[in-house]
Amino acid sequence: MNTKQKLMTGLTSGLLNGLFGSGGGVAAVPLLERSKLEQRKCHATSVVLIFVLSLFSAGMYALNGSLDYAKAAEFIPAGLLGALVGAGLLKKIKNDILKRVFGAVILISAIRMFIV
Repeated sequence: MNTKQKLMTGLTSGLLNGLFGSGGGVAAVPLLERSKLEQRKCHATSVVLIFVLSLFSAGMYALNGSLDYAKAAEFIPAGLLGALVGAGLLKKIKNDILKRVFGAVILISAIRMFIV
């Protein structure tokens, strides 16, 4: 992946993350695939990228008074459990199935956005 592609991957991921709150992973995974990373590494690398971007975005949201800390706290325990299960499954699921599941989640999300 050349410098221009890295710049575009970072900009796209950051823009989507800032707009949608961690939505940058949707762009980061396919863009990281272009760098010839193995599928599991694309997803894991995306998590690190989105983590850093999410910290920055959360700081910006906090400065703008847009955060509801109490509401976020309600979801964090189950979210951490889900992250633990997801990270464990990532090691066990085959790459082709992982790619299909990721695509299905994106497709279902897109359909839901158009319908709801």
